[in-house]
Amino acid sequence: MKTIPQKMSSLILSVILIWSILPFRTDASFEIPGTCQVQADDGPAYTVKTLDYGYDYNTYLSLRDMAMVLKDTDKAFSLEITKNAVSLNPGSAYAPVGVENALWEDGKNPDISLRRNEFKVGGQDVIYYTMIMRLPSGYYDCFMMAADLAMILDVDITVSAAGLLEIHTQTPFCISPVSLEQAGYFYGVNSVLVGDATTGELYYQYQSDTPYPIASTSKLMTCLLTMDAISAGQITLEQQVTVSNAVQALSVSSDGVIPLEAGTQITVQDLLLGALLPSSNECALCLAESIAGSEEDFVQMMNQKALDMGLSQTVFFNSNGLPSYTEEPIPAKRQNRMSAEDMFRLVSYLLKVYPQITDITSLEKATLQSLDLEVRNSNPLLRNLPGVTGLKTGTTNKAGACLVTSLTADDGDLEHDLVVIVLGTEDSIERGRVSGMLARYALQIFNMGTENPETASAPTPRNLPTHAEAAVDWILQTARKQ
Repeated sequence: MKTIPQKMSSLILSVILIWSILPFRTDASFEIPGTCQVQADDGPAYTVKTLDYGYDYNTYLSLRDMAMVLKDTDKAFSLEITKNAVSLNPGSAYAPVGVENALWEDGKNPDISLRRNEFKVGGQDVIYYTMIMRLPSGYYDCFMMAADLAMILDVDITVSAAGLLEIHTQTPFCISPVSLEQAGYFYGVNSVLVGDATTGELYYQYQSDTPYPIASTSKLMTCLLTMDAISAGQITLEQQVTVSNAVQALSVSSDGVIPLEAGTQITVQDLLLGALLPSSNECALCLAESIAGSEEDFVQMMNQKALDMGLSQTVFFNSNGLPSYTEEPIPAKRQNRMSAEDMFRLVSYLLKVYPQITDITSLEKATLQSLDLEVRNSNPLLRNLPGVTGLKTGTTNKAGACLVTSLTADDGDLEHDLVVIVLGTEDSIERGRVSGMLARYALQIFNMGTENPETASAPTPRNLPTHAEAAVDWILQTARKQ
């Protein structure tokens, strides 16, 4: 392993946005306008308009103002902004419209929402949450978090002692999770783990040995047991499964994702695609019933598999990760739980047993042939970072927003599967941002090395199924028929 330089530039989000007192603020329960000073390299400092979303220092920067700050650097970019779409083109010259780097034209607090607007970088769709507003001049502007822009442009951003936001265009985006933790950044997250599933090395952990609710990331175990059943010859991918009344009831509930009517048939292959890509709860339940006869028996299989794999901080109550209620007069509300360390072991095992499963989870969309229905992957990082291959999102009120990410890296001799596990963020916005930063950190450590890596051995698979490759190939061949 190579040695990482002692001196590492780091982007510390909880510090980045704490600069000097802004020129003006007003108390509000929504967006708070302000300004800050931003400097690129040794260039002049520019005034950049900001919006604090809901809270002070939850700051989003004007992209038009930032385009002017960077216009004479190697990180220049052009912009096209409409009512609900942004196109950012790195390396292109920005055409000013006359509203850049000036104070707000109107001191009133704007009432706009943070949402997933259409966003393209270099013509490619990406997923970032932004605020687009129409300025009094008639032009549209877009406001984006500094960390997201830093990741897009691959630049380092710091805050000087004077409160000046500084962009270092010649220094690539680089973070230190330990510094983020010390600054309190992970206090709003249940658990985090970053590691190499191929070698078992752990790069960073935060509360990784404590079990937390895992929501729909539970479907990774459901997928594993389904592929085990296929490899054992118990079921086949082309086998038709009859939709039960219980599956239909879940499908039409508020937790339903894909319309499934009792008595109709759908293939095992389509059920896997539905469970893994749009995170269909009813598809997971249908798989459980087809393999074990009932979800209750399938849950026993899930927990037994966890024991066999040494997952000591894991318990399952259902196949999909939704809250599970007991039948008592005062029902207990239970949720599948797992520690990040156990999830890492599960994912490492899954990637070793069925390495081509990532060819499925890396699909941005697929067609369920049984239903003639196109479904889309719920994983935002597939569009934001090259090399991402999966794996699974999950969200419930108790679990928060969770994401298990896999990405590939090559050391010249072997392709490695790097894994980022983020459990319990406040919402899908933070889930994507935390996971995106830590995925880049995983690549950073893999490519540069680490002096004292914290290592752990993932379980060594035994008696691996022999038909995994053929099974996954069959799914891919049909899924890609659009």
